[in-house]
Amino acid sequence: MARLTVNNQPVEFKLEADTPLLWALRDAANLTGTKYGCGTGECGACMVIVDGQAMPSCTLSLGEAEGRNVITIEGLSPDRNHPVQQAFVAEQAIQCGFCTPGLVMAAAALLARNASPTEDDIRNGITNICRCGVYPRLVRTIERAGRILRGEEAGIRVPAPATSTTSGL
Repeated sequence: MARLTVNNQPVEFKLEADTPLLWALRDAANLTGTKYGCGTGECGACMVIVDGQAMPSCTLSLGEAEGRNVITIEGLSPDRNHPVQQAFVAEQAIQCGFCTPGLVMAAAALLARNASPTEDDIRNGITNICRCGVYPRLVRTIERAGRILRGEEAGIRVPAPATSTTSGL
């Protein structure tokens, strides 16, 4: 049994300690915005923010997450208007969308540490894989999100989802 905080709510998972956090989030907590990609922590599709740091949830066990604060894509912004989400929409940096939640979480963690990242900071700090190749737009997106965070640019209003399902944006 693992106790942790998920999206600012205390949660107790009655699962084995070696269960990957990814499966606890998706299967037990129904937080399906976090995606399964490679299962080895290389692709970033399952990225969540743990105690302020972007981490792949497929390689982090519940035992390792015990007592920690986890933020998923669903908890990043209840109204989907985090500056990174606004910038992804404004820059049209979404293709198929599968990698988007992981990219958003990695970018949010990067900007929380450094609201003025250089292009090199972004390229080195965001190692997620996008099969659609949004990389050139990704740099512009994160730069724009930084401007929004710093108050140098107004954000856009991201519409609420039309259904109760969570796509993860």
